[in-house]
Amino acid sequence: MTLFMQALRFSSSRLPFICRRSRTYSTEAGAIERVISAFRSVSGDEGVSVGSAVREQHGRDESAHRCRPPDVVVFPRSVEEVSALAKICHHHQLPIIPFGTGTGLEGGVGALQGGVCFSLRKMDQVLDLHQEDFDVTVEPGVTHRGLNSYLRDTGLWFPVDPGADASLCGMAATSASGTNAVRYGTMRGNVLNLEVVLADGTVLHTAGKGRRPRKTSAGYNLTSLFVGSEGTLGIITKATLRLFGIPESMVSAVCSFPSVQSAVDSTVQILQAGVPIARIEFLDDVMINACNHFNKLSYAVTPTLFLEFHGSSKNMEEQVSITEEITRDNGGSEFAWAEDEETRGRLWKARHDAGYAALALRPGCKAYSTDVCVPISRLPQIIVETKEDLIRNNITGHVGDGNFHCLIVLDPNDPDEVARVHSFTERLVRRALAMDGTCTGEHGIGLGKRALLREEVGPLAISVMQGIKATLDPKNLMNPGKVL
Repeated sequence: MTLFMQALRFSSSRLPFICRRSRTYSTEAGAIERVISAFRSVSGDEGVSVGSAVREQHGRDESAHRCRPPDVVVFPRSVEEVSALAKICHHHQLPIIPFGTGTGLEGGVGALQGGVCFSLRKMDQVLDLHQEDFDVTVEPGVTHRGLNSYLRDTGLWFPVDPGADASLCGMAATSASGTNAVRYGTMRGNVLNLEVVLADGTVLHTAGKGRRPRKTSAGYNLTSLFVGSEGTLGIITKATLRLFGIPESMVSAVCSFPSVQSAVDSTVQILQAGVPIARIEFLDDVMINACNHFNKLSYAVTPTLFLEFHGSSKNMEEQVSITEEITRDNGGSEFAWAEDEETRGRLWKARHDAGYAALALRPGCKAYSTDVCVPISRLPQIIVETKEDLIRNNITGHVGDGNFHCLIVLDPNDPDEVARVHSFTERLVRRALAMDGTCTGEHGIGLGKRALLREEVGPLAISVMQGIKATLDPKNLMNPGKVL
């Protein structure tokens, strides 16, 4: 019987908990009141919530996984509060689930065993901006768009763009990437240091407190260990990030193709030619049609590439010339250009709204997004094979770095359709693994890919990961049931 289940007998009118977990915690009568009181002594009455609406809001992300609400949501305002709250949870053996903005796609915030959700939105300060060194430190409530708004007049920006306005520390936790990854890399390559609160409340600085060198050979790479750990090893409370100079010029283009093969062949050839293109995004005819309807656009309903070039005027001419030649050789249309910021913004908004556009095709349904990644030379083969496999489902993807998504709209109440989707996704992942790829390029493992992770890395690697988990979180309190 969990701590919260036991206490429900004594205070059910105050604490409408949903109890559905298997882990057992022991406590004496009245302990729940003391735990809630302890939380409030740290974060105040307004910093602790047991309301059902708040708990349900924090029990789901944007994935198709069902809501699994925590028993309590706390809203710490500082690393000191996070540490103090974690110590209380550690003492009472309560699961801890970090929560940023809830934009994840793999069910990573669901409270499978109940426990306490640490909602970090009140920790929203941009700290220690060093313009001359091109780095900045942020708290977990700072989002991708929020940081770039803050940086607007500095000549700097943070280019890792997952589409949704995700929290930067959450992006680090899932090793996110997005549309600019082909030129600027993913979160893993752009995080210099992390402040992490471990399960027992200890505060760790992964590269040393205050350190922010661009490279280091000092010991084990603890920063990369926590990037992609999905909240299973600790709570990220600060992230020091690399920044980049805003390019002198940015132009975007759209180019349509007669087939999926010709569009993806163009992508691979552009990358193999060494063109330092900023973004290349592929949408098939079904998704282009959906985007046209959703955003009132008029693109040709054929396989299409969205491209963006960054650099000086001279460099841009060379990039564009090579890219146009490659696309023309593959049967591509003339580029439709978007040069001013407003037009480029509308173009990329259409790309980022692809998920909502797909959902609009079947109102009331849910979206399920995959994110396999393969070596770029295998990209044409896997996309063409997958397109044939999908038949009547919808596909979209960003393919610049070998990563692509299938966006499937399904009725979660139709068991036959759900079974067919699960079967398809397993075939897709095994197709990627057979091509020396991975089951996830950026969304993470979360709930749905744990068995596939074992298939990908093998039992020995899983054993090593479990050993790391046991060392840092011996009571298995940090986001239990995820990744491993």
